[in-house]
Amino acid sequence: MQDTQMPPLMYGTAWKKEETANLVEMAIMSGFRGIDTACQPKHYHEAGVGEALERLAGRGIARKELFVQTKFTPLSGQDPARIPYDPAAPLEMQVAQSFEASKQNLRTDYIDSFVLHSPLFPYANLQKVWGAMEDVYRSGGARRIGISNCYDLDMHKRLYSNAEIKPAVLQNRFYAENGYDIEIRSWCDDMDITYQSFWSLTANPHILGSQTLFALGRKYIKTEAQIFYRYLCHSGIVPLIGSTSKHHIDEDLAIFTFELEENEIAAISSLLIV
Repeated sequence: MQDTQMPPLMYGTAWKKEETANLVEMAIMSGFRGIDTACQPKHYHEAGVGEALERLAGRGIARKELFVQTKFTPLSGQDPARIPYDPAAPLEMQVAQSFEASKQNLRTDYIDSFVLHSPLFPYANLQKVWGAMEDVYRSGGARRIGISNCYDLDMHKRLYSNAEIKPAVLQNRFYAENGYDIEIRSWCDDMDITYQSFWSLTANPHILGSQTLFALGRKYIKTEAQIFYRYLCHSGIVPLIGSTSKHHIDEDLAIFTFELEENEIAAISSLLIV
């Protein structure tokens, strides 16, 4: 089966709860082609994404046209009352059970991107989980595997070095406290790892409120959020976007109607120096 390329924007489904299916359907019908979710009932209604995929198929948008990404969430990130796998099972089995639950929730027989929600400690546990994700990849269940919430470059390099199936995705919070992952992002570029950002707007009110983005917004007749999302895409970053209004979703998709100039990209980059 042909691999679906990762789109430049991903629709994030965290905290959408019972509105998940309606919002995913609206986002895809508006033009989004990437969906991010997780097998983590604490924060995601993964089955709602599956309901949306079924509705979309009925409206002429086939599964193969969409890029679907889900995650294995370790026990530390789960609600003890709603763990989607056997918590007493070995780590490798937890991954396998979580992946099968995701396929059932999403009503699909494959996942475009399967991501480890956060690193495990000690490192031996991370290796066990990664090995199980590699098994999913080898079976054809996932087209690529990756990791999220990994802000330690040395750890990422160690994982990459030890892995037989290399991580192809890194999804991190994009904020000042981790230095905007400048070193990690540079390394990811070198290794051909796609960097995805979340909290891109929420964690950066100082950037959205800057004179630089205000001036660029006036020049291009765009909102500050549109300018920043366009900057991220120019920088090779795939942002997760969780807009819940049709108006904002349309604005998000409209960022590809203009291009920032090199000096403007450099001016925004200067705001990331901490």
